Formats: sequence, C-alpha cells, structure tokens
Amino acid sequence: MNAPESDRSTSDPAEPERHPFLVALGERVRNLRSRKGMTRKAVAVAADVSERHLANLEYGTGNASILVLLQVAQALNCSLAELIGDVSTSSPEWLLIRELLQHRNEADLRRARLSILETLGAGGGVDKQGRQSRVALIGLRGAGKSTLGRRLAENLGFPFIELSREIEQFAGCGISEIHNLYGANAYRRYERRALEEAIQIYPEVVIATPGGLVADSANFNLLLTHCTTVWLQADPADHMGRVAAQGDMRPMAASTEAMEDLKRILEGRAAFYSKADLAFNTSAQGLEDSVERLRREVRPLLGMPV
Repeated sequence: MNAPESDRSTSDPAEPERHPFLVALGERVRNLRSRKGMTRKAVAVAADVSERHLANLEYGTGNASILVLLQVAQALNCSLAELIGDVSTSSPEWLLIRELLQHRNEADLRRARLSILETLGAGGGVDKQGRQSRVALIGLRGAGKSTLGRRLAENLGFPFIELSREIEQFAGCGISEIHNLYGANAYRRYERRALEEAIQIYPEVVIATPGGLVADSANFNLLLTHCTTVWLQADPADHMGRVAAQGDMRPMAASTEAMEDLKRILEGRAAFYSKADLAFNTSAQGLEDSVERLRREVRPLLGMPV
C-alpha cells in the first residue's frame, strides 16, 4: 500500500532528487488548486490527465509536457505564465495590476508605464533635468550612432562617449571576450554598471549605446529615465554596408543569411526602439544633411534654441 502524500519524505535515500523548478511548479499547482477550491480529481478530469500524473506533477517528480501544463492551466482557469511562475503572477497586487492592464492598447500601456515611472522610478521618478542634458542614441550597429553622435555632441557642447568602450574598460577585455568568457548575464551587469556611472559622472553627454541594450528591460528603463533617447534608423542594406566599411566583413560572409538575421533582429527590437523620444532615419540623406537635421530635431527636445 502506498504511503499517503503527507507521509512522503524527501529524506528517503532511495528517492530520486527532485529538480527545484519542478518542486516549485508542483507547489504552484497545489496552491492554485487550493485557491480555486478544486480537488485533485476534479482538476485531473478537467485537464484530461490521470490523477496519478497530476499527483506526480504536484509532488515535483513529474516532468510534464508543455501541452499537459497548458491543459492543467486551463483546468485551473489561469494562464500558463501563472502556472510556470511568471513574476507578474507572484502576488495578489501583481495579479490585480496585470488584470487592469490586460487588453489595453500600446498608447494606454505607455501612459501607464510613464505614470508608474513618475511615481516609482529610479531616484524617485523621471530625471527631468537629466533628460534635458543627456542624449542617448539607440539602434542597431551601423545606424550611425558613433558618427552622428560625435557631431551632435560637438554641436551641443557635450562630451561624447561610446558605452561599449566603457563596458570594455570595466571588464578589462573586449565585448566578444566578455560574452565568450563570462556569458550574457555578466555582460548585462557590466552594461548596467557602465550606464550607471555614465549617468552619475556626466550631467551633460551624448551616449552611443550598444544595439542590444533595449533587450534588457532594467537597463533600458534606466536609460529612458535619465536620457532623451533617439532611435537612429537605417535600411538593412545600409546597416550591412556601414559595418563592412568599418572593416568588419563577418556579416557579409553569408550575405543572404546575414541579411535575414539582421531583419529578424530589427523586427524583434523595433517595438522597444520605438519607445525613444525621437525616431530619425539616417538612410534618407547624406552625412552632412543628417547632422544638420538631427541637430534641428534634438535641440528643441532639450529646450535649446535651434
């Protein structure tokens, strides 16, 4: 006869070690089931899985497929994200906030984000003074951030820095070495440290940011809080050509595949880049015209005469 669930002991040496994620997943399933007031049998029937399978899942020994987890989530009338432990489901307040924001359009969500930032943002809210004297250029490599950034900084009378070079200074090695030796998480920590120091040191500055900075929500929020942001856009062919002109031929080694990769990256990041205060297309005209037009569009954002 099997021991009741309450008598099971994790100290049994014959028992296989349970993965912490599966244990936490099982606890969430049990908690959600309790919150809904449903028996294990009722959930198993509604999810069309065996009660034994569900028991193993709750105990942390069942490695269920994603489709089974979806069926269990539907039986519990919750999202799959809530079942697997999305942070936005970790407390009643999170759940209530998420409910308020569900099905809102992008404009409403932007207003909500800015309102939250104003109330709870780093340093007590939006750094309005800093945003009047710091400009951050975002966009993919080859958009013109370094070239136009230097010229814009000269016109504004601000220092110019490339955040990638600051990151390398902190790490003591190149960007590729950081990724190869320490991984993406370590790179993001260096990126955060370099950005925080740049904000602290430079009350006035033009910053050329790495193209992938927007992929880290915490770092991007920090940038949006303390800097006026400009998305430098360019046609994919211009991105490729400019990178090659810098002496880096790697993107052209397999041009068709590289171009498709670039388009996918741009498509994936465009929604984040579009949060910038200004979108500026650098493919529309030559360098001197771009410098002049960028100057005319940025200076009013900083409250400076054109």
